[in-house]
Formats: sequence, C-alpha cells, structure tokens
Amino acid sequence: MTDSPFRPFETHLDRDTALNILKNTLIGADDGELFLERCQSEVISFDDGRLRTSSFDASEGFGLRAVQGETVGYAHSTEVSEQAMRRATGTVRLAIGAGGGSLAAAPQATNQKLYSDHNPLSDSTFPAKIDILREIDAYARGLDRRVVQVTATIAASHQEVVILRTDAPDVSDSRPMVRMNVSIIVEQDGQRQTGYVGGGGRYGLNGMLEPTHWRPLVREALRIAVLNLSAIPAPAGVMDVALGAGWPGILLHEAIGHGLEGDFNRKGTSAFAGLMGQRIAAPGVTVLDDGTMPNRRGSITVDDEGTASGKNTLIEDGILVGFMQDRQNARLMGVPPTGNGRRQSFAHTPMPRMTNTYMLGGSVDPKDMVADIKDGIYAVGFGGGQVDITNGKFVFSCTEAYLVKDGKVAAPVKGATLIGDGATALQKIRAIGNDMRLDDGMGNCGKQGQWVPVGVGQPSLLIGGLTVGGSAT
Repeated sequence: MTDSPFRPFETHLDRDTALNILKNTLIGADDGELFLERCQSEVISFDDGRLRTSSFDASEGFGLRAVQGETVGYAHSTEVSEQAMRRATGTVRLAIGAGGGSLAAAPQATNQKLYSDHNPLSDSTFPAKIDILREIDAYARGLDRRVVQVTATIAASHQEVVILRTDAPDVSDSRPMVRMNVSIIVEQDGQRQTGYVGGGGRYGLNGMLEPTHWRPLVREALRIAVLNLSAIPAPAGVMDVALGAGWPGILLHEAIGHGLEGDFNRKGTSAFAGLMGQRIAAPGVTVLDDGTMPNRRGSITVDDEGTASGKNTLIEDGILVGFMQDRQNARLMGVPPTGNGRRQSFAHTPMPRMTNTYMLGGSVDPKDMVADIKDGIYAVGFGGGQVDITNGKFVFSCTEAYLVKDGKVAAPVKGATLIGDGATALQKIRAIGNDMRLDDGMGNCGKQGQWVPVGVGQPSLLIGGLTVGGSAT
C-alpha cells in the first residue's frame, strides 16, 4: 500500500518516448490513447462470528488502443515499460492495418474535481477494521435473539489513471471508493429469512467506520429480515405496482439504461434504436445520466478516454432526446461524446456505460399514489434481475414488498417478481412521486464481461398493469 501519487512518466516510462510510440501506433487511426493505471483494493468480511475473507490486491499496467472506423486494436500489459509498449504497438497495428483515418479532436480539458485524491485504504488499520466488524456482529445479535447469522463486509479501493494522447495534455484521475455491506439471517419456527443493506461512495472510510453510520445499517437489515418472517406468498397476475424511491431505480437502470447506450443503438440492437425524438415514455418522465455528482459511487471526474463526465438528459418529458456515448460510437453516429466511455481496468477497452442514472421527481404524494391502487403490489426493495437488451424484457425479484388492497398497504409478501419490458413499462407510468431519491451507493453494472460502479435513483412510481410472478391465488 502506498500513498505516493501514481507518476508513471517519472518511475516507469520516459514521456517523450511513450508519446513517439503512441504517435507511430496511431498512424492512419481515427482515435486512440495510452491508458495507464494503478489500483489497490481491500475486502474484509466477517461471517458467522469469524473472519472469513481478507484480501488485498495491487495491480498496475497499461492499455494501448487504436481505433479505425468500427475496428479497435488493443493490447495491454502489466509491465509498464518501453519494451512492453513497443510489443503492444505491433499487436495493435495488426488490427487496424494501413488505417486511412485521421485523428479526431482530443477531449477538452476540465478543471472539475468530484472527489478527493486520498487513498481510503490508509484510513484505518487492519486490526481496527476487524474489531469494527466484530462489533457489528455482536450488536446485531444483541438486538434480537432470532439472529442466527451476520455477515459484514468493509471494502475499499483506490484507482489512479493517467491518459496520454498525441494532441492534448495528459489527463489524470485519482478515484477512491468505499463500501460497507451488512446481511442478517433470522430464524423463527424453522423458517429463515435474510435482510441485506449496503452503501458507500467515493470518499474515505473514517465516517463509515463510526457506530453512527453502521448501527442504522444493522437495524435496517434486521428490520427487513424480521419483516419477511411474517410475509405471505406473493400473488401472481397482472396488476398495478407502486415502486419505492431510491434503490428501485435499479429496474430503470437495467430495463432502459442499457438500451440507451450508444453502441447498442448504432448497431440497431437496442429496443430504442431509431426512436430518437419520439415518445417512448409517459408524459412527465425525465431520465438523466449524471456523472458529475460529487462523491457518488457512479461519478467520474473524467471518463476512461479523458472526456469530462457530463449531466446528460436521455428522456425529457417522455421524449427520447439522447444516448450515452463514448468517443468511437459518438463519432460513428455523428454526435458529441458524452463522457460515458468507461472500462473496468487497463486490461479492457472502453465502451458506453452508465454513471448515475435516475428519473426526476414529479408532484404526486406517494401516499396518494398507493391510495389509487385497488389491488396490487407496493415494491420497496429489489434484489437480482435479468434483462434482454434487444427487447428490454426484464425479470426482477423483490426483497421487500407489500400487498395493497383498496388503497391501503397490507401484508408483506415474499417471492414476488416483476416481469415486463422497459419500453412498455415506461408508457404505463401513471404517477410520479415528489420524493426522488438516489440509492445508498451499492450498484455494480456488468456489460460484456466488464464491471463498473454505478448509481441509480428514482421517485416513487405507479405503473399500471405489470406482470407479478408469485404464487397464484
């Protein structure tokens, strides 16, 4: 672990030499860069009264990319040296051949800074983190005798990147990330139920390790677990569904977010391809992707191509007005890049990815929204889900949901799944709450084998006629 800044052109490479190699790599290319990265991460997990996982990972390397039309040549290495760069050049040139393109304009520089440079791994010692996890375990068990298992995790990482281009100043970004998760299993009369909460963001560990932070997490995880002990099997059928604010925005992220990424639309594989300027959602529905929110999990000062992150409107009052773009897809579609070119690490090529994706709030009181339901479901929490990008069809499981009868919230239900497709669900939104909220900072997004941190959010929503999977009544 080190607190010294990542300075690859002082410790690994001569900058002028690296620049000359990059220039030769990009002859005849439309775009490209040298992406250098150093990353440190730590995960400590306390499970069932004992330390179960303790890992520390440190990596560094570079990725060399040249883009010509739709073709991408890419090579990467964990050895940051002139020799490794020259070997990578040979591989990249094989992909793009003679080229024939001309370099696109470089991203404009930015002075914005959305989070600290501080390495959060140094905020506390390993023994102190173990003690806190042990305290969490003991506190949870002391709250309720029905607690039979507690799992608590502290995770922190620090990613530093430097991006070298042939026609622009070097771009660097230092990205902290922390997260705490708590899972509790309770047992009563032979039945077991689980409650799970978590959250974090791009800041240090210090505040997260205080009892004032983790005790509410423990109580919330316990509340969900105990609630589900009394839950009844969910009904099945087509019914009105009210969604809670905040984390239920993960349905929005999956059901329509990926479909609004530039590559899927350029290739015509998105359910929203060819619909720019058309109504795709109910009036009042406005959806943004915003990477400029300070300290948020999904935020990035600059994306992994060096473009400043943006606050991009995707849907405005129900009308499709924008896609999320990296540089390659933006160029091929004839539009500006939006700061959404993201990659998991130096070993991966960038592609259009979400940052913090959320729907703006409306004017309806959530209580009035529920009161409008005669027979339906009120879904507050979500677990896993699956989505088909080509048609937007989704299946999501609910971790906290309730029956609604004649406008009143009734018994909690278990085993509820929401089934539908994003395009239809957007059109069926009947009411938008005045309580827009972002999630607590626990989202990860997968695409083509790459994972990046993201944020989601939404107000409470009333959607008419969603299919609920459960137990037939």
